[in-house]
Amino acid sequence: MNTREKLSIILLSIGIILALLPLTGSRSFTVKPQNLLSDALDEKSWVTVDQAARFVATEDSSVLLIDLRSSGEFNRFNIPGSVNIPYDRFIEIAPGIISGSGNMKFILYSNGDYDANNAYVIAKGLKLKNIYVMKGGLNEWFNTVMNSRFTGERISARENSLYENRKRAGTMFTEINSLPDSLKRKYYEAKHVAAKKLDGGCE
Repeated sequence: MNTREKLSIILLSIGIILALLPLTGSRSFTVKPQNLLSDALDEKSWVTVDQAARFVATEDSSVLLIDLRSSGEFNRFNIPGSVNIPYDRFIEIAPGIISGSGNMKFILYSNGDYDANNAYVIAKGLKLKNIYVMKGGLNEWFNTVMNSRFTGERISARENSLYENRKRAGTMFTEINSLPDSLKRKYYEAKHVAAKKLDGGCE
């Protein structure tokens, strides 16, 4: 997809979002559309799957991944350390978790880019900070991380670092998603408690 096509899709998405958002006095969508477009196209708003894999592999507590898929999809499999905020409830739930969270980084992802880009526009329109999109979503995660293979006779230090991060993150992905449902629920509940603490919901 070329830049013009991406621009058209993002502009259309912004228009739809502005028309449909159930905004209230406490959730004012005040950022100008042209500024939202500029933000959405800025590569600084993206995180690569390799960067996300490093956060997962090191269990970086300053980063929270937000899975925008349905709860059913999330329960089948997700990136370790993620919390689930379905896209259709993003405006309802996300501001309470993200607002006032200091320097915490929030990385949005879905199967591809569409829902994550739209959620990013919503978040920026609500003036939420430290929001990023994992470029390519889970489709790219599987292509790059889960299907990572080393081929050849020599490997550079950078390539080795990337491979080790991918291998570690991929192993964690497989192990967490292979747990019995009861253990997975406990793991997810612990993540939700951590997210609620960001919202001031727990002491």
